[in-house]
Amino acid sequence: MNAADLASGKGHKDENFPVASVLIAKKHRAPILAFYAFARSADDVADHPDAAPAEKLRLLDEIERTLMGELDVAPEALRLRRVLAEHGLSRQHALMLLEAFRRDVTKLRYASWDELMDYCRYSAMPVGRFVLDVHGESRATWLANDALCAALQVVNHLQDCAKDYRSLNRVYIPLDLLEEKSLSVAALSLPKAPAALREVLQALARRTAALLAVSRPFAGQIRDRRLSLEVSVIQALAEDLTARLLVRDPLSDRVHHQKRDMPGLLLRAAAQFAAARLRPKRDAVDSATRP
Repeated sequence: MNAADLASGKGHKDENFPVASVLIAKKHRAPILAFYAFARSADDVADHPDAAPAEKLRLLDEIERTLMGELDVAPEALRLRRVLAEHGLSRQHALMLLEAFRRDVTKLRYASWDELMDYCRYSAMPVGRFVLDVHGESRATWLANDALCAALQVVNHLQDCAKDYRSLNRVYIPLDLLEEKSLSVAALSLPKAPAALREVLQALARRTAALLAVSRPFAGQIRDRRLSLEVSVIQALAEDLTARLLVRDPLSDRVHHQKRDMPGLLLRAAAQFAAARLRPKRDAVDSATRP
């Protein structure tokens, strides 16, 4: 068995948030798509419902060893290895992702919000950091990037909390929050969330909103205008989904966006982009005129 045998068939256009969209300059899209293909291959291994954990870990090890140049057996890792060498980029972000996928195989529960954020440090934050590195952006942007990426990860967990439990027995909802409401993870198998579970999910949505407040200045910190616009779009999408999670039950209601939602969200993103690009100029003027 190899990683291709466990492929889901999912591509970058199937994700909840943009991946190397047309907003990204063409010269930057190839390395981002190579990174995505690497991540998708490893994620499919970790998420396969039928493969044994030992087999998943073996395949993830093959992917890592190919990335490191010890083997040439995992095509997506081989492609990324070559792209990284060509562009002078670090392997560190990809290696951190592999740690997250190993946790997906071996760690099925998270005790607290802090544990969940530590998982996001490996599963989400490296993705944005890699994109920033591709664009030659400053590491000063990493704080806002990390907040946005963690928020995106939690949004995905909340949207898919029932599916993750039913298909993979995997629960990202912190156990301490469930225990405070005298709930077990079995509540995620119900057709509709009871009031206590809704309170837990809403509390997590509010924490996600706090992360998005930290990431709100992110687009304005990015020098590349096209990347800045894409970040504005992602921020707007995440804010809208978080607002939905405050009022909708992900066990029984649709939370994911539909095509008809996009025009309004893109207009909001454009407004946020304009505000983000103007804010540094206003701050500079205010600083220059301050006595």
